[in-house]
Amino acid sequence: MESSQEAGEWRRNRDLLSTRIPQSFVHISILLMAGDKDTLLSMGFDPARVDWALRATNNRGLQPAMDHILENEGKPIPDPSTAAPTSASGSADQPMDVDVDDDDDEDALRRLMGAKTGTTSSAEAEPKSIKCSECGKVFKNTALANYHAEKSGHDQFEESTEEIKPLTEEEKQQKLTELREKIAAKRSVKAQQEAVEARANEAIRRKSGKDVGKLKDELKAKELVKEAEQKRREKLEDAKAKAAVKAQIEADKKARAERAAREKALRDGQPIVDAQASASSTPAVTASSSSGTSGRDFKDTRLQIRMAAGGTPYTTTLPSDATLREVAEFLAGQTLAVDVETVTFAQHFPRKTFSRDQFSNTLRELGLTPSAVLIAS
Repeated sequence: MESSQEAGEWRRNRDLLSTRIPQSFVHISILLMAGDKDTLLSMGFDPARVDWALRATNNRGLQPAMDHILENEGKPIPDPSTAAPTSASGSADQPMDVDVDDDDDEDALRRLMGAKTGTTSSAEAEPKSIKCSECGKVFKNTALANYHAEKSGHDQFEESTEEIKPLTEEEKQQKLTELREKIAAKRSVKAQQEAVEARANEAIRRKSGKDVGKLKDELKAKELVKEAEQKRREKLEDAKAKAAVKAQIEADKKARAERAAREKALRDGQPIVDAQASASSTPAVTASSSSGTSGRDFKDTRLQIRMAAGGTPYTTTLPSDATLREVAEFLAGQTLAVDVETVTFAQHFPRKTFSRDQFSNTLRELGLTPSAVLIAS
């Protein structure tokens, strides 16, 4: 019965280990009974409660035994002699459930049973740990070997007679110090990487900001150049318009002076000859001025058209043979507030308003060459 119970425990340990370790190394689970007890004792649990937990859980592993100890903490420990017959009788009623299809499993079972009866080799040859054949690491129990298999992907394990001694307090403190140093080193490396990335991002941000600022400055400079050119053209046009107005004013003054002299001669009763001469001189001057103007034969006429309601004036250059209606059509094309059929034009110097009948006259005929300022309403 005792052999049957031990074989059942061995099979359960084999099934637990087979989830991570190949079938050919299943027999190493026999180390659980001794390894789990040592692990629990190294954790500071009472030896009697450890033995009770291992018996109650049938040596199913470290975790069930630990759960049993924690769940039954404070409860009295039962006498092993009273529980032994019950479990022995229960084991006798059931057949030994052992899978002996695998030759390795049979050999492991024979070694287990032979160790109990004294037919195996000496205690010094018994396996006391599990060794990874791929990396050479040695583990105290199956749980640690399973954890290593999960993390590394290694699946080649073997028994080892090397005994893992428990760490002393000095060794534990050294391990803890090394672990803290590794964590601090990793944090330092991570902090340096984050600092480098932060500097790179800041450089990219500053460069993009400089590019945007440079583009804005270029656009502003272009706008200033355009405004300066526009002001220069407006000043030049204003100067030309003022010169034309002054010339017109001088001509009007001269004409008024001649007319006043003629009227005074008539009032004073001067000879008609003088009046005729004076009268003939006036047309002569007018003719000469008109002939001088026409003699220059300006081909183009520059116009500045201002709206009576105010706003930016419109400037254009048209042929001197263009009609005043063409000027109205130009202005209507510049602003929707002007209609060709209703717009009127006037001059301030000399003050003159052009009628609708004069829209068919040319700019030369209306005396607007070489330049003139018109008020549109």
